[in-house]
Amino acid sequence: MLKNLLSPFCRTNKNYSKFLKINISNDVINNYFLFSKSVCSFEEERVVYLNHLENDDKGIIELVMNRTAKKNAISKQFLAEFEESLDIVNNLDPNDARVLILKSTRGGNCFCAGADLTERKGMSPSEARAFVKKLRASFTQLEDLPIVTIAAIDGVALGGGLELSLACDLRFSGSSSKIGLTETSLAIIPGAGGTQRLPRIIGMAKAKQLIYTSKILTPQKAEEIGLINEFKDQEFGAEDLAIETARQIKKNGPIALRAAKTAINCGMQMDKTSGLTLEETCYQQVLHTQDRLEGLKAFAEKRKPEYKGN
Repeated sequence: MLKNLLSPFCRTNKNYSKFLKINISNDVINNYFLFSKSVCSFEEERVVYLNHLENDDKGIIELVMNRTAKKNAISKQFLAEFEESLDIVNNLDPNDARVLILKSTRGGNCFCAGADLTERKGMSPSEARAFVKKLRASFTQLEDLPIVTIAAIDGVALGGGLELSLACDLRFSGSSSKIGLTETSLAIIPGAGGTQRLPRIIGMAKAKQLIYTSKILTPQKAEEIGLINEFKDQEFGAEDLAIETARQIKKNGPIALRAAKTAINCGMQMDKTSGLTLEETCYQQVLHTQDRLEGLKAFAEKRKPEYKGN
């Protein structure tokens, strides 16, 4: 029963070999039931769910957006399930969660088209303000996850959809992507972190140009200006790149990866001297781990290390 509640029904997702199987606190289960009764019936699919990969890919988790008929537009239900999924990932054992990939189910030619404007149209100004505040907080929650996060942008990533990807560590794109912050064309501004994260990624001048003009970029241009890490010229190229990169990352020490993310993300908000002090602190965190000893031993024995996250 719980397995079905925490992922879409298996009959509609035959491409996935296994769905979420973890121990979850009673609070999370109770919150799920409260959410389900207020937002959707049990008969409806979830629009955001988690998929744990298996075997050699254990430790890689997919956060799947499953509302392709609406271009994965961010509705109240979408946001509630998104936040719940992040809470679950954040409380997993390090060996069960090393890399998180955000992606869409195939078939809709979209990553995320941003806010659900049909739903937004029916909101009062105060309701819209509260929703955007919650959306901004959820993207910050994604950004603050201790594990590596990757956005696989296959298809449209506009407005809030691009802001979602900006909260990830890495972004990859396929050939069908259309990428941009288009809010000023709707007489609003990016409100879920776009005005702050985009300049930090591509620089202030280019960020201003993109936001002021609402220009939509091709994946080639997005890669050229550093908005995405890499582009693959095929329909689902982003998903392929994301999996390939996640496999490379998960081979490395999980404690070291978390320490490196902390050093980079927090250090970028400091002056260089303070950042170097933070780096030293993070380095101290890995010195006394069993993983560090395992890495040295494996190197001496000319074999692949087996990191346990301790």
